[in-house]
Amino acid sequence: MRRAKFITADEAAELIGDGMTLGLVGGGGGLMEASTVFAAIERRFLAMRHPTELTLVHALGIGDRKTMGLNRFAHEGMVRRVIGGHWVWSPRMQELARAEKIEAYVLPAGVIMQLYREIGAGRPGLVSPVGLGTFVDPRQDGGRMNAAAKASLVDVVRIDDKEWLRYKSFPIDVAIIRGTFSDPDGNVSLIGEAANLDIHAIALAAHNSGGKVIAQVRHAVEAHSLPARQVNVPGVLVDAVVIDPDQRTGYDIAVDPALSGERRGVAPGEPQQPFTLRQVIARRAAEELSDGAVVNYGYGVPDGVAKLVDTRGHGERYYQSIEHGAYGGTLLEGSLFGYARNPSAIIDAPSQFDFYSGGGLDIAFLGFGQLDAAGNVNVSKLAGLPVGPGGFIDIAQNARKVVFCGTFDTKSTTLRPATAALPSTATATCASSSSASTRSRSRARSRCARRRRWST
Repeated sequence: MRRAKFITADEAAELIGDGMTLGLVGGGGGLMEASTVFAAIERRFLAMRHPTELTLVHALGIGDRKTMGLNRFAHEGMVRRVIGGHWVWSPRMQELARAEKIEAYVLPAGVIMQLYREIGAGRPGLVSPVGLGTFVDPRQDGGRMNAAAKASLVDVVRIDDKEWLRYKSFPIDVAIIRGTFSDPDGNVSLIGEAANLDIHAIALAAHNSGGKVIAQVRHAVEAHSLPARQVNVPGVLVDAVVIDPDQRTGYDIAVDPALSGERRGVAPGEPQQPFTLRQVIARRAAEELSDGAVVNYGYGVPDGVAKLVDTRGHGERYYQSIEHGAYGGTLLEGSLFGYARNPSAIIDAPSQFDFYSGGGLDIAFLGFGQLDAAGNVNVSKLAGLPVGPGGFIDIAQNARKVVFCGTFDTKSTTLRPATAALPSTATATCASSSSASTRSRSRARSRCARRRRWST
């Protein structure tokens, strides 16, 4: 008879040894974050100064810009290296990188998720065109974000006279995942979660690396009580399960079955919003949509396009998606980017990136940090801090059309009364490009082509 895998969060923290490589799952706003296990690991470090010299790998941003998520690991000596797709939710970790206290690397989010599957399958890495000509190309920075980062994580290979990037495999010692239910055998169901993210892929990578998988769930259930179709991670991959009966859908969301797709719910009413420059950009960007288009919305200003589509009641005219794995529904914005209310489907994020990488997107709306006259876009390192592209590169290099949305003075825009012209410092851009020109003219921090530009 197999032994039940239920343990406490503090016992789970003791499974983390010095120098280990941890695979972390989560998104902004607490999406799919194993917060209780994270807290226990931090608590052990503060009390005992262990574990130390960790390597952290995460595809999406994890945290609240304060103390949660990746911030729990942002203690000098606790972490040696971070390989992250998006860092903005952890300013404490960003500061450690800027101060050269850790080795800081950034790779595209989709690449990291797909690489987990290659690791789990025992293959030597992920071969992909994503990242060619960008800062992750080893002929530029190789994804290194500071001077302390010296390792080579990616190289260039040629197959049939075509260049590809090979993102190298490495072992995952511990994967920390989250679900809704688990039975004593460790079978984990995500039925009550707002996303699948890369849960299965990272568990596979850790288990087949000879590592361990720790799952945090809201409820323990009896053996054989979970319908087989509702098990997302089979117990053979899971070593330990931590029960947190107070586990929330997100930091600011207790439990909402409309976000997990368990049942449809009515969206809460919102007060009338003042007319803003963000809405100007959204209205212009939305003119690029066509009926039946498969659409992706990025974080920041672009999610205003999704909000506009929902406000107009046009959601059924397009196939809306986000890289976290949701299709349809009402896409949430700001710190809740990644959640969808009343989604029509939720799939694993690595499979979503497969769809994107293969050319499945008709149009993507993306933001930018910096944009130059040649059309080069930087979203990955600003003011000396690693920011990371998230899914930006995976999406921008493969969508048939890309519409970049944003202002040139994000932190100091001032709007005059409606009767006056907008000040020149509030110039906005809504720029589009085809993926073909994106591939051929890319360089610098992220791919983007020379394009037409409309200014408000």
